[in-house]
Amino acid sequence: MAEQDKKAAKSAGKVIVTCAVTGAIHTPTMSPHLPITPDQIAEDAIKAAEAGAAILHLHARNPETGRPDQTPEAFGRFLPRIKQSTNAVINITTGGSPYMKVEERVLPAETYQPEVASLNMGSINFGLFHLAAKYDSFKHDWEKQHLEATRDLVFRNSFKDIEYILETCYGNGTRFEFECYDIAHLYNLAHFADRGLVKPPFFVQSVFGLLGGIGTHPEDVTHMKRTADRLFGTDFRWSVLGAGGSQLRIAAQSLAMGGNVRVGLEDSLWAGKGKLATESADQVRMVRSIVEGLGLELATPDEARAMLSLKGGDAVAF
Repeated sequence: MAEQDKKAAKSAGKVIVTCAVTGAIHTPTMSPHLPITPDQIAEDAIKAAEAGAAILHLHARNPETGRPDQTPEAFGRFLPRIKQSTNAVINITTGGSPYMKVEERVLPAETYQPEVASLNMGSINFGLFHLAAKYDSFKHDWEKQHLEATRDLVFRNSFKDIEYILETCYGNGTRFEFECYDIAHLYNLAHFADRGLVKPPFFVQSVFGLLGGIGTHPEDVTHMKRTADRLFGTDFRWSVLGAGGSQLRIAAQSLAMGGNVRVGLEDSLWAGKGKLATESADQVRMVRSIVEGLGLELATPDEARAMLSLKGGDAVAF
């Protein structure tokens, strides 16, 4: 048995926790704890890894305004520090912000050649406008406009866009967190698998609760898992992302079904009803308690590497 196969077998039954620390959805007004500056992003990511996250999913922001920033220079201000401080797998977004073109969104992953990059598997309406009404005023002028404009926003991820990201990154040994916001996105992934453009094991991140995508009902979660099982059999690792207040409920359902989980301030600002999380590590610790309460164990970063057939932290370009 090859060394990689031995590691994968040893990791069977372990739970991969991904932590997404800032994202491009929430704005600075929504929480004083949302990481904005490179130092804040690095510190939040490192604490999440120390709390048990095996994978760190990263976006960058303008440190003055908090706007999403998809320039390689923005990522370069925190990637080396995180890598030097933790063994966690680093996952760079290619989603960026729904307002960006695919050529802009892929640049950081193309430049830094991470072990994992996210890849959205289809176009969707991406509604954030309902969040604007929750705030009387905003810290920055761009925030309300950013939210309101999503009334007429389609987050474009065409077949051509997906092919472009695959062609740009696969030659660097980068594998993907396939973000699936609806059932159709699973079929899109199956299409690329049938064409031989993606190789198993597929890391499927099912996203629940974004306006425009699948909902958060337990039957929605079951439907996603059942469809993925039918399409991919044993060739995938399933993980879930529950937006907002649904985060831990959906995480618990995934764990009970043998899946993995993603948490972090990108996906939810909360650490309980009406209580803002002060850092992403709060949510990692909360989901860790569910994992261990079910008699399961967290995967270490190296175990996650074996489970997902990743190239290793020594093969990235940062």
